[in-house]
Amino acid sequence: MPTLKAKAGFRQQVVIIPVSQVSPQKEISPAFRRNALYKQIAASLEHVGLIEPLVVFPRGAGDYLLLDGHTRLDILKRSGTGDVRVIFATDDEAYTYNKRVNHAPPVAQHFMILKAIANGVSEERIARALNVNLASVRKKRDMLAGICPEVVEILRNNHVTADAFAVLKKMKPIRQIEAAEHMVASATYSVVFARALLEVTRPELLLEQPSARKIDLDSAGATALLEHEADILIQDLKNLEVSYGTDILTLSIMLGYIERLLGNNHVERHLMKFHSAILTSLRTLLSEAKPDTAVAAAS
Repeated sequence: MPTLKAKAGFRQQVVIIPVSQVSPQKEISPAFRRNALYKQIAASLEHVGLIEPLVVFPRGAGDYLLLDGHTRLDILKRSGTGDVRVIFATDDEAYTYNKRVNHAPPVAQHFMILKAIANGVSEERIARALNVNLASVRKKRDMLAGICPEVVEILRNNHVTADAFAVLKKMKPIRQIEAAEHMVASATYSVVFARALLEVTRPELLLEQPSARKIDLDSAGATALLEHEADILIQDLKNLEVSYGTDILTLSIMLGYIERLLGNNHVERHLMKFHSAILTSLRTLLSEAKPDTAVAAAS
């Protein structure tokens, strides 16, 4: 059966066309033009230029339907730009473009700022391009100073603000890791939750001297945190009860399959010759879950 090739969603070449030939599918409202995001994009276009071309569908000569980039097009029109860089889509649908893309989390923004500074971009220019004050750029620049690498990895893809990281910096690395794991387990990344975790941290796990800080275990924040963690524990137990039977059945089937697999001499010799580490892992799994079978297989 012949292999079908996936059809490209757009042409690879970037083309320059007049802005007047691009037809938007919606109008930008005056209220949205006062939005912080609109102002940020406008500042970026002014100081950096158009980085990402607009996506259009050619409907005919001099007629292009805009699929992605309505905010950018509106800003370019209002600034008097004559021509714009675009890429041509092969279909007139906008489902697959930026509205389906996740925005960069704070940790990613931090590394992007560091990279821009390392490449010679001044902090003042970054602030102008992002339409924020200089203090905000410096705050994101220094956001992870004092945060251990394990926490950075744990919270890399989560929306943890610089203020929340500032609270974590008051803890020693081992407690930072525990706090980060609490955040992920509860899917709560607010600065309020971080402060609650700080309140119930033992003095020996804090960077500052215990005598300089009194911990009130009866505070509302500490009580709320303990109640929240108890709720999480109860929910985890309920989830475990629901999935336990299915998990045991799945494990039994998997072990049976692995047992039959290793019972085939050709397969076992192949694994021993080319993938010895995998064979060792499979035997270890069998020895832990089915000791009698694993001993027989090893012999």
